Amino acid sequence: MATPAFEEIVEDFEFLDDWEDRYRHVIDLGKAMDPLEDAFKVPATKVDGCASQVWLVPTMDGGTFRFRGDSDAMIVRGLIAVLGALYNEVPVKEVGAVDAAAELGRLGLNDHLSAQRSNGLRAMVERIRETAAAA
Repeated sequence: MATPAFEEIVEDFEFLDDWEDRYRHVIDLGKAMDPLEDAFKVPATKVDGCASQVWLVPTMDGGTFRFRGDSDAMIVRGLIAVLGALYNEVPVKEVGAVDAAAELGRLGLNDHLSAQRSNGLRAMVERIRETAAAA
């Protein structure tokens, strides 16, 4: 159950030959995101469990889940962009049904991220799921 935006990332990853190219692509996805305004970088939006500073700001308009995010680390900004492709535009009631581990596994991220980055990615997914469940 992946969005078209996430499927596009999967296709891009299949085209790229090695992990270094994929890593750069993730960073480029992060660079393409609009930065989060400082007013949103507050304790309430900060994600605990990440080695870097991470902020996620969700919105739920008309039953559709969306979020914006930012980080002080470029690779993490890219991971936020990947999660945005996975979760943005998903109906709020279906966010919990997204198997993030399986979808992200299609990209091979689990095999190439440090333990700290993997923990941070799981923390971001958990925050997204909790936010949608509370809505």
